Amino acid sequence: MRSIWNGAISFGLVSIPIKLVNATESHSISFRQIHSEDGGRIRYRKFCELEDREVTGQEIGKGYEDADGTIIPITDEDLSHLPIPTARTIEIVAFVPGDRIDPLQMDAAYYLAASGAPAAKPYTLLREALKRSNKVAIAKFALRGRERLGMLRVVGDAIAMHGLLWPDEVRAPEGVAPDTDVTVRDKELDLADALMDTLGEVDLEDLHDEYREALEEVIAAKAAGEVPPEAPEPERGGKVLDLMAALEKSVRAARESRGEETGEPAEEADVKALPQRRASRSAPKETGGKKSTSTAKKTTAKKTAASTKKSTAKTAQGAAKKTTAKSTTKSTGKTTEKKTAAKKTPAKKTTSRKRSA
Repeated sequence: MRSIWNGAISFGLVSIPIKLVNATESHSISFRQIHSEDGGRIRYRKFCELEDREVTGQEIGKGYEDADGTIIPITDEDLSHLPIPTARTIEIVAFVPGDRIDPLQMDAAYYLAASGAPAAKPYTLLREALKRSNKVAIAKFALRGRERLGMLRVVGDAIAMHGLLWPDEVRAPEGVAPDTDVTVRDKELDLADALMDTLGEVDLEDLHDEYREALEEVIAAKAAGEVPPEAPEPERGGKVLDLMAALEKSVRAARESRGEETGEPAEEADVKALPQRRASRSAPKETGGKKSTSTAKKTTAKKTAASTKKSTAKTAQGAAKKTTAKSTTKSTGKTTEKKTAAKKTPAKKTTSRKRSA
């Protein structure tokens, strides 16, 4: 790999000669500007304003424009003698835990290659020290006309450096979050957790640029004189008004894509619970005489069910006990049984059933 910068890492009194190489590369497809009518290339040519002629790259230098319009020439030699220690040195200033670095600050990535045999020992020393400490090194360096901030960490057997933005270059997220009060229910969070668990993890090596692949197909078709492939029709989804429904549908779709069962625990729990409540309410209408009500508790239900076959008076007392939870009227004997049967429907139904039996 071609180096883009030569210098040294300053590690206390230890100096490690290194070469800076790009750690990433772009695979994006670039286009040329053309004249739409005849396909001719559009080129930009550089002219000198004073001589009114085109100049080559070797004739072009740097200059700073002052407030009054005066151009002050700046040469590469001027930049190489800047009065700062980071002109040709990556100066380590601190070691911090890696989670202290905000990912928003991360910029371009580089590999630091040891320059020559003498750099092998100190390079390896710094790499192993970073490994054992589980920390990253914060450094300052100068590149492309400005001083920058960097983070050194171990990648395999090499030391990598991520360029960092200065803290004042990262904008605060003001006005980005919703300005309305929103309440998220636990059930919605549970479904969101289920969706995340269903989607699971992914090997980043399996991800690829589908846009670039589709663009390459279009270019190949045009070059062969064929009709470019058309994009598939996007699915037209209705407007989702219920967040819960959208989450449930997402969980089902994710499970189907993985070949898993699509039953949802939340819906199954609701389905199981509803029949139980309906059965308990319809229990008083049964004529079997085994259980008088679904709300009778423990031994009371058993005693009432056993006494229904012995006498109508005892059944009236059991009905009066159930009626006590809703009204304060207490009844004993056959006279009270008639009053309760006239006022409360359950007691009247029970008495009529027992008499007909």
